[in-house]
Amino acid sequence: MAQQVKRAFKYRFYPTDEQARELLRTFGCVRLVYNRALEERTRAWHDEQRHISCAQSSAALTQWKKTEELSYLAEVSCVPLQQALRHLHSAFGNFFAKRAKYPRHKSRKKSRASAEYTRSAFTWHEGKLTLAKTAQPLDIRWSRPLPERTEPSTVTVSRDAAGRWFVSLLCEDTIEPALATPATIGLDAGIISLVTLSTGEKVTNPRYERRDRVRLVRAQRELSRKKKGSANRAKARRKVARVHARIADRRRAFLHKLSTRLVRENQTVVIEDLTVRNLLKNGRLARAISDAAWTDLRMMLEYKCAWYGRELVVVDRWFPSSKLCGTCNTVREKLPLHVREWTCDCGTVHDRDLSAARNILAAGLAASACGDGVRPQRESSRTGQSSMKQEPQRATAGISRLQVGEEVKRWPSRSRCAVVVRGG
Repeated sequence: MAQQVKRAFKYRFYPTDEQARELLRTFGCVRLVYNRALEERTRAWHDEQRHISCAQSSAALTQWKKTEELSYLAEVSCVPLQQALRHLHSAFGNFFAKRAKYPRHKSRKKSRASAEYTRSAFTWHEGKLTLAKTAQPLDIRWSRPLPERTEPSTVTVSRDAAGRWFVSLLCEDTIEPALATPATIGLDAGIISLVTLSTGEKVTNPRYERRDRVRLVRAQRELSRKKKGSANRAKARRKVARVHARIADRRRAFLHKLSTRLVRENQTVVIEDLTVRNLLKNGRLARAISDAAWTDLRMMLEYKCAWYGRELVVVDRWFPSSKLCGTCNTVREKLPLHVREWTCDCGTVHDRDLSAARNILAAGLAASACGDGVRPQRESSRTGQSSMKQEPQRATAGISRLQVGEEVKRWPSRSRCAVVVRGG
């Protein structure tokens, strides 16, 4: 059955000089309002033990505009400023719910420059978008069509570090579920092979950052030689940003193609619950792990499975997928990192990655049959343990909960090691 979803469509556009000046002023005002409201909330709590609501912040914004110091806030559209206060309120809500850290100030150089416009602050007419305080519609490159008979409810304009302008249109879209298929797949993530599938296929990691490393190093070296605060340093910084943008764009396109293929071809997709944040603590492999972008792949699989009526099963991070023999159901206590193939006591020869992918699939299917619908926690609740598995393609040797001083131990139940996230 088709479902209605809120979907963002992102396009690149080329502003005129007037539009660019107006948007840059808006970005600066949004950043100032956000930071000032954050300071007021922090001060009120530390000095007076008092909470400031979003309505009180909005009233304070009105007073700021009346002062001589901040009178320029009235020169830009008020909607992005109000949206900045709402975003700050949401950030505090996530903090108090322990879903995020304490909100931080927006930096002029490091934070993403963006402004959000609601329906009252832009005009949509015959496929042309005109923002408040601007006279001409935006020159948008329509790389893909918007859903028919729909208008955007929210528009977000942004500018990245490379100087590229983007506009994101939030629209109602109808998603048709994919045709049902009996196929299932298990994924084992790695670095040499980005993912190893339970079918035996190994998807090579394209390593886009490594491909452009020479170009990136050269650009960064030129940046380090420029005088701080000079125009040449700003040009060199944009050059470095363009290299990073090229790497990120190619990586994102590859992950979209891979995730879409896996979701279309399989009814059930089983993955591991990797804690990438902990894996990045490995200094030798942190750069390669970041380039692999496992978190982005999981995020894409999650929302695409939900869109197209597929089932995503997440296997517990402590499940010993690499050290488990799928034939006799025994677990080796030790499996050195350099061992890519190993032989079980029962005589079965295992390819490390392929065996892990098949064990992940078996554990996921067992959990799916149990009907467990609880999403796993990404944060590790165990103290004194690392979520790094014994995978040379991922991290250094970790501590498995199965280590009990014996060489091998039988794995009692695979269904206890996975949870199901059903889509559709």
